[in-house]
Amino acid sequence: MKTSKAQLTSKVTQKYQATIPQAVREKLEIGKGDRIVFEIEEEKVILKKISAPDWEYLESVSATLSEWSSEADEEAYSDL
Repeated sequence: MKTSKAQLTSKVTQKYQATIPQAVREKLEIGKGDRIVFEIEEEKVILKKISAPDWEYLESVSATLSEWSSEADEEAYSDL
């Protein structure tokens, strides 16, 4: 299997912003309002799209965390 590497460029503005090239946006299915993450590995930076959270799942998990929000917990961890 042969893979090709495309070199795409973008200019950095005075505010250190750069436009994500269209080919990258299409490949990662990035749209307005989406979030991205930059991972640094030695001399490489990897750009990834962050998947939208499953709010129903997060809310159900959140309900189970109340056991850790007692006065005893606040006192025990207040100096951290």
